[in-house]
Amino acid sequence: MADEVTENGQVENGDVPEIELIIRASTIDGRRKGACLFCQEYFMELYLLAELKTISLKVTTVDMQKPPPDFRTNFEATPPPILIDRGMAILENEKIERHIMKNVPGGHNLFVQDKEVATLIENLYTKFKMYIRKFESPDTTENRQPLLSQLERINDFLAKRGTRFLTGDTMSCFDCELMPRLQHIRIGAKAFRKFDIPTKFTALWRYMANMYELEAFIQSCPADQDIISHIKNQLGLRTTARIELETPVYTTAIPVLATES
Repeated sequence: MADEVTENGQVENGDVPEIELIIRASTIDGRRKGACLFCQEYFMELYLLAELKTISLKVTTVDMQKPPPDFRTNFEATPPPILIDRGMAILENEKIERHIMKNVPGGHNLFVQDKEVATLIENLYTKFKMYIRKFESPDTTENRQPLLSQLERINDFLAKRGTRFLTGDTMSCFDCELMPRLQHIRIGAKAFRKFDIPTKFTALWRYMANMYELEAFIQSCPADQDIISHIKNQLGLRTTARIELETPVYTTAIPVLATES
């Protein structure tokens, strides 16, 4: 049986287990992909496995503001991500990750051990949220320094290691964790703080350019407006932008200065 790729980027392979990933829909239109970080992380991991033809992947979006009756019946109040593997539903993030690693064919290859990388990317998103929460106060060096310092450490690590991705020249679970967060930082910090990831972080931008070339990221990436809406709702922020009226935009271009080394 030939492989099939559906309109929304699902990869269907013959004669392999079908995995369904239920993810949050956009809070703007209730249909396209939402900006849940864990949803995108698992989407990327499973998409990579589907590309390797170890699984067939089906991705379903659910509008949590108006969930369908069968969703309420089957999952009660449990929000996505939800993984369904051969009729068994896995509902909690840690259990989903463990299931992909131990039970999904090929999944163990994504979960490499690298304590240095794990420590390097830990708390990055927390520092971003701390920075964004103060968006109505003056944008001082003190406010942005924790986020900026960690981005610089990631840049320096990538420059020193010299690989395409965090742990080598093939993707791992760490890349599926980091890149969605970098995209939130790129879009969210610009929207709420007018902050751009410095172009001098050329190794970090080179890494992001590599990720932007991958279907696993492109197919799972939410629109800029959904990222802004997600951050606004999550942190209780206010914005005058009418993003719900805008045509969806997906920012994946690399600043020209960042390509100059």
